[in-house]
Amino acid sequence: MKLRPGYERARSSEASHLEEETFNMQAASVHSHHTGNPDGSSTGLTLPTTRSPAEGSCNTGEVAINLGPANSESAGRTGSRHNRPTIRLHSRHSHTNANSNEAGGQEDPNNTASRENGNSISEVLHVYQWLDKSFPYILIFSAKLIVQHLAGISVGIGLLTTFLYANKCIVNQVFLRDKYSKMQCIWLLFFLSGSSVLLYYTFYSQTLYYSLIFMNPTIGPLQFWDVLWIVGITDFVVKFFFMGLKCLVLLVPSFILSHKCKGYWYMCIEEVAQYYCMLVSTPVWFRYLIDYGAETSGAEWHFGVLLALLYLIIKLFVIFGQWKTTAEFLKIFFSRHSYGVAATKKQCSEADVCAICHAEFRKPIVLICQHVFCDECISLWFNREKSCPLCRTVISSHNHKWKDGATSLQIRLF
Repeated sequence: MKLRPGYERARSSEASHLEEETFNMQAASVHSHHTGNPDGSSTGLTLPTTRSPAEGSCNTGEVAINLGPANSESAGRTGSRHNRPTIRLHSRHSHTNANSNEAGGQEDPNNTASRENGNSISEVLHVYQWLDKSFPYILIFSAKLIVQHLAGISVGIGLLTTFLYANKCIVNQVFLRDKYSKMQCIWLLFFLSGSSVLLYYTFYSQTLYYSLIFMNPTIGPLQFWDVLWIVGITDFVVKFFFMGLKCLVLLVPSFILSHKCKGYWYMCIEEVAQYYCMLVSTPVWFRYLIDYGAETSGAEWHFGVLLALLYLIIKLFVIFGQWKTTAEFLKIFFSRHSYGVAATKKQCSEADVCAICHAEFRKPIVLICQHVFCDECISLWFNREKSCPLCRTVISSHNHKWKDGATSLQIRLF
């Protein structure tokens, strides 16, 4: 037999004692009911409950327990004047209900947050169920769209791949400086020009090359997807053209044009290319807006003209908004400031070799942090960085990454 702990035995003994007292009180109440009270009133027993201080604000109630005999004959002997003896137990609500009543109807923020999370999860589940049911239909229509525009999608993927390959090769060749490969530069020239010629020859009937000289191709009437097709191809071809110019600059010998000067020319070519891409799409979009309602007269035609004029106004604001950037570029291009001063022989002897190229100094300059580097090495470093490569002291306030020969991937559709 398993023995119970001492406190459980004590609790059971207290419960037994309480039951015994309750039984005695019931017996006494029944006895007084049979004998009758002198004043003829009914006998009742009220057991008050102890109220703890923490429950002082709780609402109370009563529970009536009938202790009278259930037998109808006993009830007849006692007379109709006497009520059945009852025990009235004063009860009170739980502490939780009291707290909710004291709160005056205020809602728990944790419960509110949990309900909101539940609602969010339910919405996500509804979207997932909708996608699950609609997936076959989406797959069918996507297949139809891909097959219908297979030529355009293939051309777009080919142009993007060509651009990424040529851009990476040019940046690598610029980084190699005197060790660059002339054969690869020549190959890039033929590759970019051949891709552009092949593209225009394939779609010769559309005369897409007209857009390069601010003329409209022979596609009409222009639809929205036709305009995106023309502008996208023109943007990539313009990038190819200016990337070819960078290859030509790269092929110039270093004794004619130093690598530092080449960096400024790369930046100049890229700035001009971005402005040209911004302007070259204007005639195509203007024609698309004018063609809206051109076959009819009245409100539709006037609305198309209004949209075209609004487009030109916004385009002018964008162009003039770039003036600050252009002025800064021109200042850098013509000033060609140095990042330091010429270093003395003593400073060169202390540094021994350049920390970037790990070779003897060529045109050494000393920065404001007193570190010595080759002029071209530190210039290439500051094409992307603004601080000294050794102590991280901020030297340059400008960061022109286009000096390394890179071309922006941004497609200017509008």
